[in-house]
Amino acid sequence: MTDNLSRRAYRHRPLMVFVSAMAVLAVVCAVGILADQRVLTGVPIWLKPFKFSVSFVLYGGTLVWLLSLLRRRSRVAEWAVTVVVAMGVVEMVIIVGQVLRGTTSHYNETSPVNAVLWQLMGVAIMVLFVAHVVIGVAVLRQPIAGRAGRYAIGLGLGLAALGMLVAVPMTLPDQASVIEGVAGAHSVGVPDGGPGLPLVGWSTTGGDLRIGHFVGLHGMQVLPILALLLSRFAGGALDERTRARLLLVVGVGYGAATVLLTWQALRGQPLLRPDTLTLAAAAALAVVTVAAAGAVLARHRFSATTVEHRPAGPGEQRAAGPRDGRVAGDERAEVTA
Repeated sequence: MTDNLSRRAYRHRPLMVFVSAMAVLAVVCAVGILADQRVLTGVPIWLKPFKFSVSFVLYGGTLVWLLSLLRRRSRVAEWAVTVVVAMGVVEMVIIVGQVLRGTTSHYNETSPVNAVLWQLMGVAIMVLFVAHVVIGVAVLRQPIAGRAGRYAIGLGLGLAALGMLVAVPMTLPDQASVIEGVAGAHSVGVPDGGPGLPLVGWSTTGGDLRIGHFVGLHGMQVLPILALLLSRFAGGALDERTRARLLLVVGVGYGAATVLLTWQALRGQPLLRPDTLTLAAAAALAVVTVAAAGAVLARHRFSATTVEHRPAGPGEQRAAGPRDGRVAGDERAEVTA
């Protein structure tokens, strides 16, 4: 994975332009949050485009890195990335445009124009999801150096897809059936726009479906980063297979946590105020994940001990080389080279 990171990234021009534009937009929106005093659904009106632009920077930047892993160009992956960029542009144009109009973009059916824009956003997200899956398949069809790296990338892409899927309940009309002209909501049990956590705005009085959505999406960055950390700091102590197994344990646990957070939100519970059942489920997940990781490490230690204490066979003794400390011809050539 370290070798792949050092490789010069393939330049997908539309993606690079999009990521750069989103970075600039994030700065503009940050200024808007400070300079524009308007409030929409209980938060600064520029907060939503700010969060979406930052999210697209992270997502697009990760795609740039994934394209750099391909040893051969994949036209399917390139076309899928182009579709992602196009759908991202559609999303952001509508979100920013609605802010400039002083109204909401999501779930807004208060007028024919707003309804069409919201439906267009829904179509764009579905197309983006399909393109994301295509990118994942195209990337994983090509050889990736290291089993741990392959696990990290595959699991990360899968977790991001899961994060997209757990957002589906937000779009159901019965999420906000008591509010005229609103089709769907982030919050469960309380109206959108109530008290929320700083910056992210997740509800502190009811469930919030954005939490599982956020956690799942960023598995795409968490798993590869974890793989890099394991390689950097534990590469000498843990072999490739053990690191891959640890990533599998963490990935499954991460996915289960995403589902658990979504289940908690659907039951109308704030993130920081879970009930006994949610706490029990979280504790069970933590115990199982830690136990599985411990089993992987124990298996590695057992295998290492077995190999260390296994008597060397005649062939292995002969292969050990000269006993007088002299360097053989081939070895001398390698050393001097």
